[in-house]
Amino acid sequence: MVALSNDKRLQVIVIGRVQGVGFRMFVQDHAERLGLVGFVRNDWTDRRRVEVVAEGAQAELEELLRHLQEGPGGARVEDIQVFWDQAQASFTSFKVTT
Repeated sequence: MVALSNDKRLQVIVIGRVQGVGFRMFVQDHAERLGLVGFVRNDWTDRRRVEVVAEGAQAELEELLRHLQEGPGGARVEDIQVFWDQAQASFTSFKVTT
């Protein structure tokens, strides 16, 4: 992906009951639908955390953030840590990683 000058990078740490509930697939589905690139992965050092890094247009990233605050059925989001930066154009798609 070639980052447009106004593209942003969103990094989010989602804390709560977010592993074992389909959270990563939920994020991937929304990110792909919004045309975002990046990844989502479980934090294996803390089973109550999932990390999301996404790049794209600000409006689509904000929509993804709204979905992350709710999560899929079965999840319970207790806290979210949000970091914004300029896109680095280091992704070509959105992937679930380990």
